[in-house]
Amino acid sequence: MVKNQKQAVMFAMAAVLMWSTVATAFKLALQEMAPVQLLFYAALVSWLFLGGLLWLKGQYCQALTAFTQNRIYYIKIGVLNPCLYYLILFQAYDLLPAQQAQALNYTWAIMLSVLAVPMLGQRLYSKDMIASGMAYFGVLVICTRGELGELNFDSPTGVLLALLSTVVWALYWILNTRNTDPPVTALFLCFSISLPLISVVLFWQGLWALPSIKGGLLSAYVGLFEMGITFIFWLMAMKRAENVAAVSNLIFISPFLSLVIIQYFLGEKVEIATVAGLLMIIVGLLIQKVGRSDRSVQS
Repeated sequence: MVKNQKQAVMFAMAAVLMWSTVATAFKLALQEMAPVQLLFYAALVSWLFLGGLLWLKGQYCQALTAFTQNRIYYIKIGVLNPCLYYLILFQAYDLLPAQQAQALNYTWAIMLSVLAVPMLGQRLYSKDMIASGMAYFGVLVICTRGELGELNFDSPTGVLLALLSTVVWALYWILNTRNTDPPVTALFLCFSISLPLISVVLFWQGLWALPSIKGGLLSAYVGLFEMGITFIFWLMAMKRAENVAAVSNLIFISPFLSLVIIQYFLGEKVEIATVAGLLMIIVGLLIQKVGRSDRSVQS
């Protein structure tokens, strides 16, 4: 693919704008339905979108071949994402203010570096430990609303679920490093594995029901802009980028833009503690990123 930095930035900014809206969409949708219902309908829309994309590109049969060659692998990662990850994440959003849940979710990259030590045999460097300490101190600031001495949480269960979702997401990406199939194919197969499992949970909880019009539209929005189209835009941005680092850094705009959207559409007053904690998380991610780049240069 021909490199074009301007196009890469345009695709990346489109993805950032879309991802900035999803925390608000989660909360609005969860006012209409239970977390597992939202997951089922959003995953169904995303599965149809990804399957249609493969069909149009003439790659549907290739996806079936990829699955037959790696059944166990796809079952493993399909259980993790979208099934477990979004079940846990949506439950966290149901229990926490959107500004807290979305900020905590950004620590997944820190969790990835921690889990890479036992699972991939990587070393944890001093910069990684500083980054982790900075990020998780930011988590504490957000969860306590800046009252560190009190240690009062809006929802301890919600906080634990939000952090647990980062573990699941990090595990998914660690396993995904071994995958050589095209990303759209792999994601479609993950959704193909997850949808029957989500259906079982839906029936088990006695929550099978058609959504309201508002709930259905919000579910479709989540399925397309959290799980589908945005992923494609980001992938296109990375492929077209002449300077990948410069384009990938645009993702750090998303959480702050998300806070603006949360305040405007949900009426949540964005607290100083949330902004301060989020800044600590972002600084931690940047420290980790710089440390990784330094190690790549040295090696």
